[in-house]
Amino acid sequence: MRLRIDLAYDGGAFHGWATQPGLRTVQGHLEAALATVLRLDRIDTVCAGRTDAGVHARGQVVHCDVAESHPQLQRRLNGVLPSDIHVSRVSEAPPGFDARFSALWRRYAYRIADRVDLVDPLVRSHVLVWERELDLDAMNEAAQHLLGQQDFAAFCRRRVGATTVRTLLDLHWSRSPEGLAVADVRADAFCHSMVRSLVGCLLAVGEGRRDVAWPAAILAVTERDASVVVAHAHGLTLEEVAYPADDELASRAVTTRAKRDG
Repeated sequence: MRLRIDLAYDGGAFHGWATQPGLRTVQGHLEAALATVLRLDRIDTVCAGRTDAGVHARGQVVHCDVAESHPQLQRRLNGVLPSDIHVSRVSEAPPGFDARFSALWRRYAYRIADRVDLVDPLVRSHVLVWERELDLDAMNEAAQHLLGQQDFAAFCRRRVGATTVRTLLDLHWSRSPEGLAVADVRADAFCHSMVRSLVGCLLAVGEGRRDVAWPAAILAVTERDASVVVAHAHGLTLEEVAYPADDELASRAVTTRAKRDG
């Protein structure tokens, strides 16, 4: 049977999601905890979005395959996992569910304290401190030209054989109730460093160093541009992953897999 695991983590002390020999990773800890609780030599997991080193998650989704159901698995996992990872739910996945390929979209948030009165040491691990106040209207105007299906090669670190074409559904800046500048970024999927590169590009617009047309000009080049600064990882959080109705999960996975392999 396939299990769906929903979890959150503080990414500050992890070298990203994916297992790497000799390094502390979220996947490494989760798979070790599952193997311990289920008394297996090893177990493989698949996540909805492979977060980079230092990136956080509130809404990460994972699947794994097991021989049988295991009552109290959520409680038992949380008893084994370190305190910077928390499993919020474990459930039997519907037929055809794939945490990665069945997803309709992922939503990230990037948080910035861009005024001195907004700087709070208690949230420094997940909010970027920026010395100059940002013009969110200019950033939103620039962001509109990045929406839709595009080749985001200029904003991605390429992986061999992987496509950089993505559909950016939303990229909008607003103020939180506390006054933080928050980017909500939603796409069918993201390539490596894409969100942080988009944020870094728009920061240049927001502080007046570049005009609102600059991000679209960068996008049109369709190759990595050294002038785009990748924003720091700690301001970024994976907030939510959306899936279709249960009877559409399998077909969505087939469609997405074909698109990623193409």
